[in-house]
Amino acid sequence: MMRRPTIADVAKLAGVSRSAVSFALNDRPGLAKETKARILAAAEELGWQPSRPARALSLGRAGALGLVVTREPDLLGVDPFYPAFLAGIETVLAEQGDGLVLHVSSPERERSLYERLAADRRVDGVLLTDLRIDDPRPALTASLGLPTVVVGRPEWSGGHCAVELDDEPAYVEAVRALAKAGHRRIAHVEGPPEFRHAQRRRQAWERALAELGLPPGPLRPGGFTAEGGARATRELLALAEPPTAIVYGNDLSATAGLAAAQQLGVSVPDQLSVVGYDDTPLAQFVHPPLASARADAQGWGAAAARALLTVIEHGSAPDVRLPPAAFVPRASVGPVAAGSPGH
Repeated sequence: MMRRPTIADVAKLAGVSRSAVSFALNDRPGLAKETKARILAAAEELGWQPSRPARALSLGRAGALGLVVTREPDLLGVDPFYPAFLAGIETVLAEQGDGLVLHVSSPERERSLYERLAADRRVDGVLLTDLRIDDPRPALTASLGLPTVVVGRPEWSGGHCAVELDDEPAYVEAVRALAKAGHRRIAHVEGPPEFRHAQRRRQAWERALAELGLPPGPLRPGGFTAEGGARATRELLALAEPPTAIVYGNDLSATAGLAAAQQLGVSVPDQLSVVGYDDTPLAQFVHPPLASARADAQGWGAAAARALLTVIEHGSAPDVRLPPAAFVPRASVGPVAAGSPGH
């Protein structure tokens, strides 16, 4: 078997020291242009590729970003947001030759996890997602000296760089579209109320109803889960005055709610209009196709990773505001049936 070329081989071929090779390959100043060019040519001739751990060590870095997700492991696997978000992170890290350290945790274990990541220098920085009301993590990572990017609004960030994708415009547009179709009793199935983004979506729904002069609609918890969405839908449809439209916190709960309504003999959209959030790939393939809000989760993950790499490299980065989520109308939304209580 052919031996993999080493930094010593590059140094020998270029006629320089190993430290000079390290300077050239890590793009550090201090070498003459001709020397650097000779070293790079030697590395290319030998087919030398840097070892990621060795390169990270030479730069004083772990070569990895950290993400601690506080959700049940079985729920994380079915959440439509995270696979796309993680794919976005990986597209950026793949270009760098870096990795992602992912932990699924509980609020009780969070602090010790971040402390271990910092103490062991296992990551160069962390991404904070699912910001909660009175979330201790922004202050914690600052106290630990961990470079941090908050995935959410700047006012949640505790002074860290924030990468925001606003969901409010899509919610307002969805409620307006439902009102235009004649709906007056519009319900909401919300995500976990401790999550700031779930709270923000609920507030957008409430505000849109108020601005349109519509009465407050019924509200039920859904927890961003299929089981929660189905249960909430059955409860709403059992009311003395059931809603004629339901806006859900995400596509997973909306798809389950759509199925629950159809199992109860409630036709969508003839008797009930349904709107989700995330615009997951399956949304357009359910029956009827699900109206939703398109948020670029993969682009969000990539932008967050790039911002964190900038923070690691330069100590700070400006906040990033991505294009907001947009309402995507589909066949799960229709006009109110004549004679409906919500008409």
